[in-house]
Amino acid sequence: MAISKQVEKKKPRWKHWLGVLGPGLTTGAADDDPSGIATYSVVGAQYGNAFLWSAFATWPLMACVQMTCARVGMVSGQGLGAALKKKLPTSLAALLAFALFAANAINIAADLAGMGEAMSMLHLGPALLYVVVFGVALAVFGVRLPYASIAKWLKWLALALIAYVITAFLAKPEWGHIAHDVIHPPLPSGKDAWQALVAILGTTISPFLFYWQAGQEIEEQKEAGKKTTRERMNASRSEIIDRRVDVGAGTFASNAVMFFIILTASLTLHAHGTTHIETTKDAAEALRPVAGQWAYLLFTVGLVGTGLLAIPTLAGSAAYAFAETFSWRYGLNEKFAHAVPFYAVYIASIAGGIVLDLVGVSAVKALVWSAVINGLLAPIVLAALIAVVVDKKLMKGQPSSKWMVGVVSLTALLMAAAGVAMFI
Repeated sequence: MAISKQVEKKKPRWKHWLGVLGPGLTTGAADDDPSGIATYSVVGAQYGNAFLWSAFATWPLMACVQMTCARVGMVSGQGLGAALKKKLPTSLAALLAFALFAANAINIAADLAGMGEAMSMLHLGPALLYVVVFGVALAVFGVRLPYASIAKWLKWLALALIAYVITAFLAKPEWGHIAHDVIHPPLPSGKDAWQALVAILGTTISPFLFYWQAGQEIEEQKEAGKKTTRERMNASRSEIIDRRVDVGAGTFASNAVMFFIILTASLTLHAHGTTHIETTKDAAEALRPVAGQWAYLLFTVGLVGTGLLAIPTLAGSAAYAFAETFSWRYGLNEKFAHAVPFYAVYIASIAGGIVLDLVGVSAVKALVWSAVINGLLAPIVLAALIAVVVDKKLMKGQPSSKWMVGVVSLTALLMAAAGVAMFI
C-alpha cells in the first residue's frame, strides 16, 4: 500500500491532468459538430470578423454552465432530467424533453447531411447513402457497445477538431487586423444579425450539452461501481477540482475551434464576396481555391470525425432527458432488453434525422433554426437549473457557489435578451 502511494506521488502532474479529461472534454468537443461548423461558417461568410469576439465571451459562460450541470450529477446522484422534475411540474419537464428531442433530431439531420456531403466530396459515393450508413451504424453502436468503449472513442474523436485550427492558419490570417476586429467589434444591427448571435449562443450553450454532461457523470459513477443513487451522492473536493479542469479544457477547446471556423469562413468566403452558403459543401468548395487543397481536405475530413463524436451525444442527451423525466431505467451500459424505452428514444432521434435528410430538408436552414430553437429553449432550462443548484437538500449540502450561480444567471439573461432582440 505504501509502495503504491509512493508511485502515485511520483506520477507527473501532467499525466494526472490528462487522466482526468473525460466527460468535460467530450461534451465540449461535441459542441463543434457538423451543424455547429456550418452555423459558424454561415456567420463568418455573412459577417466576416464581426462575431469573432463571441468566442471569447461564450467560453466562461459555457464553462460555468457545464460545470454546474456536472455538479448536479456528481453530488445529487441523478441526472439533470430527474433533478429538474423535482423543481418543475412534470408536464413542463416533459415539454422540455420533447423540445430537446425535436431540436436534437434536426441537429442530427444536419450532422448526417454534413458527413454525407463530406464523403461525397472525397469521391467515396453519394451523400444520401452515407446519411443512412452513418445513422444506422451509430444507432447500432450506441445500443451494442458498453459505455466505457463509447467514452474512449468519443475522447479520441475530439482530436478531429484540430483540423479546423490548422485550416485557419492555412488561410494566412493577418493577426493585427483580426485583433482589432475582436477588440472593437460592431454591435449586431438588424434582425438577421441578432438571429446570427442567437444561433451562435444556441449552438455553443446548448441544452443537449446540459443533459449529456450530467448524464455522463452518472455513467462514470456507474462504471466505478456506484450503482444506486445513494452511492453516487456527494463528491470530494479533489473530484470537483478534477472535473473543473476537465470542463475548462473541453469548453476552451470548443470555443477556440469556433473562433477558428468563423475566422476561416471570414478569410476565405466573406473576403472574396461569398456571403451566402447553403451547405457545408459550399463552404469547403469555396475554401479550396483560396486556402488550397490541404485546407479543403482537412475541413472535409473534420466533418466526419466531429459528426461521429456529436451524434451519439445528441441522441444520448434526448434519451437521458426522457428516461430521467419519466423515471425509466437507463444507461449506455444497460442491456437493450432492460432499458427498451431509453434506447427507443436514442434510436428514434437518429432515425428522425435520417428521415429529414431523405425528404430533402435543407441542412443549413435546419441547423440554423435548430440553433435558434436551442437559443430560446436554453434560458428556460438554465432558470430551472439555477433552482436546482441552490437547493441545499437536493444538492446534498453541496450547492453551487454564489459566483457560479451568478454567471449561470447572467448566461440565462443574455440568451433571453438576445432572443427577444431577434424578434424586435
